[in-house]
Amino acid sequence: MTDSEFDLDSFLRTLTHRPGVYRMLDAAHKVIYVGKARDLRKRVTTYFQKSVNEAKTAAMVAQVAKVEVTVTNTEAEALLLEHTLIKQTRPRYNVVLRDDKSYPYIYASTDQKFPRLRFHRGARKGKGRYFGPYPSAGAVRQTLAELEKLFMIRNCSESYFRNRTRPCLQYQIKRCTAPCVGLVTDEEYRRDIDAAIQFLEGKNQAVIEGFAKRMEDASEKLEFEQAARFRDQIKRLNKVEARQLVSRSDGADLDVLGFASNGALHCVTVLFIRGGAVVGSRDHFPKLPGETDKQKLLNGFVGQYYLGRDAPSEIILDCEIEDAELIAAELSARSTHKVAIRSRVRGDRLRWLKLAATNAEQGLNLRAASNATIKRQFAALGELLELEEPPERLECFDVSHTSGEATVASCVVFNQGGPLKSDYRRFNLKPEAAGDDYAAMAEALERRYARVKQGEVPMPDVLFVDGGKGQLSEAVRVLEKFELDWLKVVAVAKGRARRPGAERLFLPGESRPLALAADSPALLLIQQLRDEAHRFAITGHRQRRGKARRTSRLEEIPGLGPKRRRDLLKQFGGLQGVIAAGVDDLVKVHGISRRLAETIYNDLHADGSN
Repeated sequence: MTDSEFDLDSFLRTLTHRPGVYRMLDAAHKVIYVGKARDLRKRVTTYFQKSVNEAKTAAMVAQVAKVEVTVTNTEAEALLLEHTLIKQTRPRYNVVLRDDKSYPYIYASTDQKFPRLRFHRGARKGKGRYFGPYPSAGAVRQTLAELEKLFMIRNCSESYFRNRTRPCLQYQIKRCTAPCVGLVTDEEYRRDIDAAIQFLEGKNQAVIEGFAKRMEDASEKLEFEQAARFRDQIKRLNKVEARQLVSRSDGADLDVLGFASNGALHCVTVLFIRGGAVVGSRDHFPKLPGETDKQKLLNGFVGQYYLGRDAPSEIILDCEIEDAELIAAELSARSTHKVAIRSRVRGDRLRWLKLAATNAEQGLNLRAASNATIKRQFAALGELLELEEPPERLECFDVSHTSGEATVASCVVFNQGGPLKSDYRRFNLKPEAAGDDYAAMAEALERRYARVKQGEVPMPDVLFVDGGKGQLSEAVRVLEKFELDWLKVVAVAKGRARRPGAERLFLPGESRPLALAADSPALLLIQQLRDEAHRFAITGHRQRRGKARRTSRLEEIPGLGPKRRRDLLKQFGGLQGVIAAGVDDLVKVHGISRRLAETIYNDLHADGSN
């Protein structure tokens, strides 16, 4: 114990026997572990006994300077609070996952007259049905494309749909029945969307039977084109079923968790079973220093993973976990269905469990190989730059703009585990830097390294900037300003042909650039770092540019509300007409005083617009 104000013995004696959550803090008052307990006193006391069997626990307790507790009414409340605090503080000694809220879904807007199916990511607050989660955006888009072929459901936006006067290309290529122009009745379209929803629910046979009946009805009415359409849809459905290699008749929705570990690295693969078919998988690599016990790792993973999202009806593991009943009860209470966590399975579920374990082994091997490659690259970079030991942290800056518009700089961070995306940052740069790459780079570096100097951001071992001698000079000047001129800095310039492998590296004090072999491990790492910085910068630039172009210049004028903006645009036929108008013309619009007209005119002509 290093906190003189914290008396451990008194703390333990006065600790309650009620359920709750405890937080262990180090000397810097940083949370290093969060746990829950049915009995706080009994649980916390076990950490501070003279004989601690686990090396990980002993190492953690040695760093504890203070313990804080929050009492709850029930153990279930403690479980939820533990989950929330781990997400917020990301303690070193807990199982920590990346905060992955990005699983994509398919959304059916069933409350509309002509519903549509579309890709959805984010909060599920809309009226309608959500199907998923899917393992990737590609899986969703592939499924949507298949649904358009099978059921001819519209995929257009509401504004596009409402303003159509004739069928679009989707109708011509038989991907839509053109409800926008009345080429299908409400009833027929609703039957199509219901069939698509049944398909997403895994009720393929019911869909086929429904289409067969519709085909017979159309034939009896002598509507042979319609009957042929239903016949073709049945054929496509049968082909889709044939491609589903792993399927069940009961249409189960469940997740199967496979586990693999090499002692230093752990992989948990979540195999997604939806409608009785395997729709994909995703690998996760939970971090828990010093821990190798599978049950503890899976217990921490299941709590962290599922308490933040919708759970399927079954979660299958290959071993029992401590909090299975508690987590299942809480997930059931938060869902519209009962959730079961099972470890003793047979039949198809056992085969899926073995498949998940195989995927986990593969994911572990790939990550281990990738980590070994990255370590070799970091070692090669250390030798190239004549560092005493391989670097641990790299930062790279890049600037993106379009003719000076919406200038954005990016900072990406790599460590020996690869990209450290939680430390990425973007900088929206001031207009003074517009079109001046050197000034833009200097502004971004100053904003970043002012925080580095104050200790708010970790210090990198090497700083990379995308560019040549000019960007290098700006970086050196900024580092000197903050008395960080000892930091290793490298400028990465594209070769004349701008081909990968032809990069030139500029270092301070060196008159000639350094060129490396195209297969150099150090160069491959630098390329990956530079390309990631470029991707992150250009993505931010496009977002900022798109937002600026969606915003009218009239919105920036004080005193000009939505109604007056609308009246102005209607009166003059658009923004260009407003710009061309004089003060006397503007005053004629209802609600525009002369003072406001002068403000509008001056603002619109402040940059020389005419």
